[in-house]
Amino acid sequence: MGLLTFSINVTLDGCIDHQEGIADDETHAFFTHLMDEAGAMLWGRTTYEMMESYWPAVASGNVEAPPAMREWAVKLEAKPKYVVSSTRSDFPWTNSHHIAGDLLAGIQTLKDATANGVLLGSGKLATELDRLDLIDEYKLLVHPRIAGHGPTLYESGLPGTRRLELISAKPLRNGAIALHYRRALT
Repeated sequence: MGLLTFSINVTLDGCIDHQEGIADDETHAFFTHLMDEAGAMLWGRTTYEMMESYWPAVASGNVEAPPAMREWAVKLEAKPKYVVSSTRSDFPWTNSHHIAGDLLAGIQTLKDATANGVLLGSGKLATELDRLDLIDEYKLLVHPRIAGHGPTLYESGLPGTRRLELISAKPLRNGAIALHYRRALT
């Protein structure tokens, strides 16, 4: 069984708006490495649609992009992508698959079938999966910014506090810090 790892860009005040992070070669290399390690990507519908609207065009060369972004896009094109949605069932982007029905059973089946683990990149979906005790690790890229607005991590709340064990903390040259946490054994 593979691990479910939640990874996202976040500002110091908890904002997860994708436009608030530092989008440079170092950041893209960080997320490309995470994607390389994972067996599949997992998103909610909103994140999928945001990704689908841009990255396939970068991968095909129809959009100008720096080499680090193009590398990310090409690898993302080939990576299995799973989408949780109750409002959409057609996901035409290459290697995209729909997860419908019982969320706990669907994600547990995905974890069981993906030995290299699943990389989750959607804030709202992370809240729902954390409520179901399905997230095993957290790899957050904390940016040296205070956004002063949302959306924020876990803004709709969790039933209780999650205790985490720090695995590593690595500063990047751009001032962001890559944090790796694992759920603490209680």
